[in-house]
Amino acid sequence: MSNLDEIRQRLRGAFRPFTLHLSDGRKFHVPHQDFIAVGQRVVIYVDERDLSNVIDALHIVSLEEDQSEPTRGVTTA
Repeated sequence: MSNLDEIRQRLRGAFRPFTLHLSDGRKFHVPHQDFIAVGQRVVIYVDERDLSNVIDALHIVSLEEDQSEPTRGVTTA
């Protein structure tokens, strides 16, 4: 399974926050599925400041699941 397929699978059903680890050492925490979009060869990550990062899938070296409860859909404030 490719990293993109694994991300797509994580976005279905009960979502658990996770962290993307990139080949250059950067990490992107994905607290909710609204922070990420998956294309054919890229991932678009949007941070808390509403800034987007386009990540080539080849640079994603691992995904780390956070140890928190799964969320379903929209969270309340």
